Amino acid sequence: MAVINSEVAGVVQRLRDGMTGGVLSFPLTSFRDDGGLDLDGYRAYLTGRLAAAPGAVFPACGTGEFFSLDEDEYRAVVTTTVEVADGRLPVVAGIGYGWAQALRFARIAEEAGADALLVLPHYLVGAPQDGLVEQLRRIAAGTRLPLIAYQRGQVTFTAEGVRRIAAIEGVVGLKDGHSDLDRLQRLTFAAPDGFLFFNGASTAEIQARAYATVGVPAYSSAVHAFAPEIANAFFGALRDGDDPLVTRLLREFYVPLVELRDRVPGYAVSLVKAAARLRGLPVGPVRAPLTDPGPDDLATLAKVLDHGLGLVGAVRQPTS
Repeated sequence: MAVINSEVAGVVQRLRDGMTGGVLSFPLTSFRDDGGLDLDGYRAYLTGRLAAAPGAVFPACGTGEFFSLDEDEYRAVVTTTVEVADGRLPVVAGIGYGWAQALRFARIAEEAGADALLVLPHYLVGAPQDGLVEQLRRIAAGTRLPLIAYQRGQVTFTAEGVRRIAAIEGVVGLKDGHSDLDRLQRLTFAAPDGFLFFNGASTAEIQARAYATVGVPAYSSAVHAFAPEIANAFFGALRDGDDPLVTRLLREFYVPLVELRDRVPGYAVSLVKAAARLRGLPVGPVRAPLTDPGPDDLATLAKVLDHGLGLVGAVRQPTS
């Protein structure tokens, strides 16, 4: 990994410590029924998420509907997250689009006090390794914040690509959403010591055991956004080697949730928001082009949620 200054090294160490002690939380962004940003709702919702002790918080990313936020809304979301976090855990803000637009968001995140940035996949087109590396090089040159690359969709790094991005000053890690464990193992071998890797698969708990076998135990948890009791119970069981509980939670909660998620494009976010609303959390609807689940899917979701909560001794009353 490229030589990094003491400030970046401190952020990397906080992230490493956090990801060994809890899931990585990707909060929802609260909207009103008219589609406007509900900042008071977001503050209340986020306060509850952080009380559930995640290892780090990633505002305005995929689950937070980054691509539906304008720059003023983005500033408000990241600023509020930094205020609520109050230095207790790292705040990693999402940025994206092409490098020029990504830098606009990066500078806003810097001003808001974020600790690091997650570089979401660029828009629409595929790109060769030279282009993917150059994208990160240009972003890194324009911000003092450390960067975590995110490979998913049209972004896929080779082992050589990982060597090259790890040599860029300020690039400190990679979040993987492809779940190609053969390739991922080779990427971890190509990376220098200290480079961070995260499991970023949709409903990452499904593959958490498999990722851990290739040296990537840290993962993001969409379930933490609406049922931290389940997310934390799963994390603890996985960490402590309680295979019977891990298996039961997978079989009876996570797999049914994923089967429902796979019915409709965009449900990876829409179902999470719907589940949060079922718990009385002030998150509001999704923004187009996503759509909220219909009555039948909501009824199924409620059953899956209630059963999952029951498995860990919790119930679906409104939470803070």
